[in-house]
Amino acid sequence: MTVTVVSCIVEGHGETRALPVLIRRLAQAVVPNTVVDVPKPIRVPRDRLLKEGELEREVQRAAEGISEWGGILLLIDADDDCPAHKGPELLDRARRARSDRRIAVVLAKREYEAWFLAGAASLAHRRGLPGDLQAPPNPEEIKGAKEWLRNRMGGSRTYSETVDQPALTAVLDLSLARQASDSFDKCCREIERLLRAG
Repeated sequence: MTVTVVSCIVEGHGETRALPVLIRRLAQAVVPNTVVDVPKPIRVPRDRLLKEGELEREVQRAAEGISEWGGILLLIDADDDCPAHKGPELLDRARRARSDRRIAVVLAKREYEAWFLAGAASLAHRRGLPGDLQAPPNPEEIKGAKEWLRNRMGGSRTYSETVDQPALTAVLDLSLARQASDSFDKCCREIERLLRAG
């Protein structure tokens, strides 16, 4: 049986737990008869990762555990950068570091949590969120998606990246979020491409 390894590079503590959940969910739908191994993601703060030479070093590190059956996924928040401009630049740098590996680069428009806003209706009654939760207009344009979630959590609950991000990723309606978020749709397409290539 084929084992496909997807080695990830992320910037946040929450993504180290949430991204493997997302990859495994997509793998069940896309390659159900393939074993998908997602080692613990390499976490590098965004400021450091974007420095010349650092991204390349981390891509080399991520490539160490990958054979021909696998790929590397870099996921960071776009913050104020335009994903359509910054993404290709980072992909070019990553490919120059390891042209022998399949590599995908995804920038979550604004931040990972914007994807939860895009699929907000599917998160109703989850993690302290209200039953009437609805997506805001243009969820990827909201600065402070974490705060948006935090402000809607009931009682003494507060949003925690390391706890809530993987839990919400596990129940998010992927189709709904893909319809409302171009960057989430790109993320899913890139993950599916890496999985199918294995």
